[in-house]
Amino acid sequence: MTLKGIDVSSFQSTEYDTAGQSFVIVKATEGTSYVNPRHAGQVAHGRAQQLVVGHYHFVRPGSMAAQVAYFLRHAVPHAGDVLALDWEDPGVPGEDKDQFLKALQAAAPHNRVLLYCNRDFWLHRDHTSFVGDGLWIADPDRPAGQPNIAHPWLFHQYSEAGGIDRDVAAFADAAAIRAWAAKGAPAPAPHPPAPVVHLAHVQAAARRDPGAPQGHTTYRDEVLLVERALAGEHLLDARWVDGSFGTKSRDSYAAWQRHLGYRGSAADGIPGRASLAALGKRHGFTVIA
Repeated sequence: MTLKGIDVSSFQSTEYDTAGQSFVIVKATEGTSYVNPRHAGQVAHGRAQQLVVGHYHFVRPGSMAAQVAYFLRHAVPHAGDVLALDWEDPGVPGEDKDQFLKALQAAAPHNRVLLYCNRDFWLHRDHTSFVGDGLWIADPDRPAGQPNIAHPWLFHQYSEAGGIDRDVAAFADAAAIRAWAAKGAPAPAPHPPAPVVHLAHVQAAARRDPGAPQGHTTYRDEVLLVERALAGEHLLDARWVDGSFGTKSRDSYAAWQRHLGYRGSAADGIPGRASLAALGKRHGFTVIA
């Protein structure tokens, strides 16, 4: 189960809509020269609406210690508030990200500390997987609560619709997130990551397996995920769900492509990214190019 929340900055009003929300995370500072002029009002509004409140700092190149001090001086967090590092500047290396998080944890021992970053930073710029007390991942191309990463996460920014950054948090209810924020409860058990299917792997299997000896498999485990999904769509008989992307599997995948509206050479039984992602969305696996 997940809880809904939002994150706001100076682009949003101090009287943002809190209907259906359980938490708000407010931009406080950036570098060592910017303070969100609406921070105090936005925080006060969240507290008045009984939301769990957080504050975040947009990190810039420079001294991490100086930025931690600047952040805490202007955020003025209460015990039980959540603190977050917003890591988006490509000039800030992963080593500095880690240094900031560790310095913030040491300076604010009564507060939970999160790392916020987008999927690209997480996959290509992070090298330690250090997230403080939890990962807040931005992946607006995925449904709420289904970010396309394997690492356990606590918060997912899933939408920017209507000019508001919308999030979910992996807690059972408002009491659970409040207890966690107050350091009165451990983090919830992470959601098991969705199985991953590499597009290139199943494409290779669809090209190799039909002409190979009977029972030959190429990337068997990933092909099994695709075949089980095709069987779930009643396009492939269960006896052909064997991990080999043979003629029967390829024919059934072509039927899936036609079901999606593809015709001619676009429905040749070789998985494409869009058709495979559509199948994965319906049957619980993630597609990676």
